[in-house]
Amino acid sequence: MISQTAEYALRAVVFLADRADVPQTTQQIAKVTCVPAGYLAKVMQGLRRAGLVAAQRGLHGGFTLARPADELTVLDVVRAVDPLPRIERCPLGLSGHQTLCPLHRRLDGAVALVEKALSESTIAELLTEPKRGKGPKPLCSLTSSDG
Repeated sequence: MISQTAEYALRAVVFLADRADVPQTTQQIAKVTCVPAGYLAKVMQGLRRAGLVAAQRGLHGGFTLARPADELTVLDVVRAVDPLPRIERCPLGLSGHQTLCPLHRRLDGAVALVEKALSESTIAELLTEPKRGKGPKPLCSLTSSDG
């Protein structure tokens, strides 16, 4: 449903939210979130341009959230790096299609429902939700002493 870029951005933002105001370097974020560092650098720049993270240069520099985690939604992060595609006009490019046909209207409605659900989930809520199951999940290590 969401792109790999959006997934990587969400992992990074959740990690930063867990680390509060302590700046984290791209390398630190990449290690814990299992995101390739080179690709993560581009994702982080997209998040910075969108005003979701702040970058600090220097010896103790790195990235922090630019807004509190309880004010930042999953949809904010997804929209910053790779918005969900909405259907606003005939995707077939047919002339004379001024309104969406029933099929495309329903498909667009489904995307709207996903956007609504993501807009109702804050990053802070993701940190407080109990973890389930065992196994190697990139975000399971967020509460460890990594970093």
